[in-house]
Amino acid sequence: MQKFILSTLLFLTSLGLLAQTVPVHIKLTEPSKDPIVGATVRVLNADSSVAQAGITDTLGTVSFVLTPARPYLLIATSIGYRELRRSLAVSEQQRSFTFTLTEESQFLQEVQVTAARPLMRQEEDKLIVDPEPIVSTSTSTLEVLEKTPGLFVDPDGNVYLSSTTPATIYINGREQRMSTADIASMLKSLPPNSIAHIEVLRTPSARYDASGSGGVVNIVLKKGVKIGLTGSVNASFNQGSYGNQMLGLNLNNQVGKRHSYLNLNYSRRNTYERVETERLLANGNRIAQQAFTIFPSDVAYAGFGFGYELSPKWEVNYDSRINYNGTNSSSTNESIISTPDVSTLLSYNTNYLQNHSNVFSVSQGVTSKYKINEEGSEITTDFSYGYFENRGRQDYQTLFRLPQVTELAGDGEWTNRRHLWSGQVDARYKLPRQIALEAGLKSTFQGFNSGTDYFIGVGDQREQDNFRTNTFTYRDNINAAYLQGSKTFGAFLLKVGARLENTIMNGRQHIPSDTSFRINRTDLFPYLYFSRRVGKIAGYELRSYLVMRRSITRPTYEYLNPFARFVDQYLYETGNPALRPQFTQNYEVNISVDERPIFAIGRNYTEDIFTNVLYQDPRNPAVAYRSYDNLGRNAETYFRLLGAIPPGGKYFFVVGLQYNYNDYRGEYENSPLEFQRGSTTLFTYHQLKMGALTTLSLNGFYRMKGQLQFYELSNFGNVNLNLNRQLMNKKMLLSLSVSDVFFTNKYQFTLNQGSIAASGARINDTRRVGLSLRYNFGVRKREERSGMPDFDSLERNSR
Repeated sequence: MQKFILSTLLFLTSLGLLAQTVPVHIKLTEPSKDPIVGATVRVLNADSSVAQAGITDTLGTVSFVLTPARPYLLIATSIGYRELRRSLAVSEQQRSFTFTLTEESQFLQEVQVTAARPLMRQEEDKLIVDPEPIVSTSTSTLEVLEKTPGLFVDPDGNVYLSSTTPATIYINGREQRMSTADIASMLKSLPPNSIAHIEVLRTPSARYDASGSGGVVNIVLKKGVKIGLTGSVNASFNQGSYGNQMLGLNLNNQVGKRHSYLNLNYSRRNTYERVETERLLANGNRIAQQAFTIFPSDVAYAGFGFGYELSPKWEVNYDSRINYNGTNSSSTNESIISTPDVSTLLSYNTNYLQNHSNVFSVSQGVTSKYKINEEGSEITTDFSYGYFENRGRQDYQTLFRLPQVTELAGDGEWTNRRHLWSGQVDARYKLPRQIALEAGLKSTFQGFNSGTDYFIGVGDQREQDNFRTNTFTYRDNINAAYLQGSKTFGAFLLKVGARLENTIMNGRQHIPSDTSFRINRTDLFPYLYFSRRVGKIAGYELRSYLVMRRSITRPTYEYLNPFARFVDQYLYETGNPALRPQFTQNYEVNISVDERPIFAIGRNYTEDIFTNVLYQDPRNPAVAYRSYDNLGRNAETYFRLLGAIPPGGKYFFVVGLQYNYNDYRGEYENSPLEFQRGSTTLFTYHQLKMGALTTLSLNGFYRMKGQLQFYELSNFGNVNLNLNRQLMNKKMLLSLSVSDVFFTNKYQFTLNQGSIAASGARINDTRRVGLSLRYNFGVRKREERSGMPDFDSLERNSR
């Protein structure tokens, strides 16, 4: 396969020397000859299939690469203008065309938008999600992901797409190389209305980092792209057993060649988690635990940036994000150890745990784009720096009532710091004969330092806890290069690529013992994408896709750090410095109708799979510890179905089903491991327009025989309701929401893993009633005259 892909890349490059296509420039103007900015232009083939599409720039122009003497139909649309349809006769001599659009005569209140923006649409190898219908019901970006059809977010913050391996989270095309808890904390602080759209890549191309076995979720944030000064103020709260409150401000400004934006958000959050477990000990006794934890926190976020158009071909942008999350969680855990028949209590105690943490992160990036020509060839650069710091303190106390009254107490402090530098250069060049070549280089450097200092109370004395005191340093450097090419053959599109990555990882534990590890390896990751126009169904284009990709999942510093984190006196968590990366080979076939995905089937082959495991502590049979280990291989088969009524009318919906079957084969506790499990997930989204100003929406999911690593879950799901009402000439949006209406987003679990046999239940503060208010304001330039529609209102109605 690797030889085939490399040979195909050379073949596509050589085809570019045979030029039979020409660049074509289209310009759209008003009757006054002023350019029309942001118009949608589509060029159709003779069979009505879309050959190419684009958006006019600030000069009112858009460029395509077309074949001379071939018949084309041009369709141009823009809000406030009548649709334009013209035949397009391209020749070597005639390559530039200018068309004038006629203005609509209606005023704003008479405009009826019929264009439909789907909630989800397929764009080559990625799924584009328009989050606007979900944003008004959410208080954070993490909630938006939780409510997006087809995505599943577990209670720890992992996001799952098609497989049981979590997806990699990107923001504005940059991988967030942090632990799951750190990413979840950041997504909770990111305001939902700062999202422009979400890109879901189940099998990312060679342009993306190979570290995405579970796929990629790229959150693209809004920037200052509106003409003039605009913004919004929003406030919301929701109440379950505990309450959340949020206040935010968004500003966007564009003046000439400059644009800027500012997003500020503050929220106060509180929620709870109740976990009940029962575990069989090695000596046959049983331990039953009931833990209740609350998580009050204060979260602040600031995002700002600016951009400048140095010339019609060159633009530069600067972006920065600052996050702060202060959490003070408290937990009460009652533990009872009894004989196998539960007739005699052997131990009874209560553990009190307090965690105080302050998490601060800052991310800065400078990007540039240089347009080589009008055919779409360009060079982009991206240089970024990120800093993350987590400081905290933990206090714990255990009161024993049986077999004798006694007390155990301790405390500790930790400081984690992470620096990440990244530089990337990408080039895209469009050749004749509808050939496109892409190439790029990327290098990242990460440094992580972790230090913990724990003490234990012995009588009236306070002594250092050597078991939990730890100092750990970690460094990695990943260098990558890729080459990717695509070619259109009539109804077919072929894209092949390969990515080469060199990984250097160094970890060293200084305290309590001096241990280290080093990894230096180079791997090749091929990629194949094939698309074919199959035909039409009721006038809609039907396309099929075949995607193949090899990827890697590297253990994060959280998985490698050997620091023992205290959970309670019977359980602690620790990393595994000997953890190896896992490799996944993915194959998927999917079908879409009019850019809307309807069916997919795929298979993942994973080697050296690592997962969360639970071991008995060899020093004490009553104590267990959670860690990560390489267990063997896994073959996962999945299929996905989607159906929808497109938006644009009074009612639309999306409904889907996904089935996953996993077959693990390997070794656990020096014994053969075999584990098979199939799970089914149903998900849906509905929206009903109850008049011109009111919208009712419903979304939810239901998972049957769920699975998280080797935990087998009971059936669970949720249903969310939202009612939107526009006020004050559509400048204000009032939303009433109810999350987890039937309080069904809770589950029971069982774990039968080697010598570990456990069961229990997990319940969170998921049923909530909320109210949010958003007010839009702005001063626009002359380009939006009084006869022009309100773009914000039209976009919301069209969605």
